[in-house]
Amino acid sequence: METIKKKITYGSSQKPNNRAPYAKRVIAISSGKGGVGKSTVAANIAVGLAQKGLRVGLLDADIYGPSIPRLFGVENEHLAWNDNNKMIPSENFGVKLMSVGLTTPQNDTPLVWRSSVAISALIQFLDDVAWGELDYMIIDMPPGTGDVQLTMAQEIPLFGAILVTTPQMLATDDVSRAIMMFKETHVPILGIIENMSYFIAPDTKVHYDIFGSGGAKRLCENYELPLLAQIPLTCKMRELSDEGKMAIIFGENEIKKSYQEVVKKIAER
Repeated sequence: METIKKKITYGSSQKPNNRAPYAKRVIAISSGKGGVGKSTVAANIAVGLAQKGLRVGLLDADIYGPSIPRLFGVENEHLAWNDNNKMIPSENFGVKLMSVGLTTPQNDTPLVWRSSVAISALIQFLDDVAWGELDYMIIDMPPGTGDVQLTMAQEIPLFGAILVTTPQMLATDDVSRAIMMFKETHVPILGIIENMSYFIAPDTKVHYDIFGSGGAKRLCENYELPLLAQIPLTCKMRELSDEGKMAIIFGENEIKKSYQEVVKKIAER
């Protein structure tokens, strides 16, 4: 990808710019810690909204660990440009996609970028992609509370953020910091999703709390936030993600219903 170093006039979190006027609502999917399944959650929410006949785009803002291309089965596609010098997003399951993972020559090419270059690339993905008109743009944030989160809060009037955690205390500790970050940047928090809430054994169907239990519920009580879903972990869920298939379409009923309930709550807002 040729990253164009353009002069960026930043907004503020109190009065953000609107670099996505083509999207009616922009929702950030975020987490305090990596490895909690945030990208998987973002992908399935985007597909669920598209299943309702809505126009959906998914921006992979996880610059250094882009998972969206593999989750959608487009990891071997490469960036193309249209006649108007706009990047053409990939598309699958009715969702338009843009990720830095589509810009590298090989899947294992590392992006050894300073944060200023990474931010410039994200601004390009907002300004210079042929998204078309969207009902929802979902942004898959990187883990943590750094430059990308602040930039998105300054450059887009976010409709809200959804935070993803596991029940484990190590994860919920970091999510509590993310909650306070979004509060301080004036971004509404739509709720919390507890991913890998429990493991369903494939042979006995017994539930095991391998990451503990009740972590997200305690967070919601402490910060007065809604618990949107408790999504289990299954072997099939992992297999589908690796194969570029969406659990909300191909997964077990328990997982499909969990995601469908989240999508319903988002659409109702």
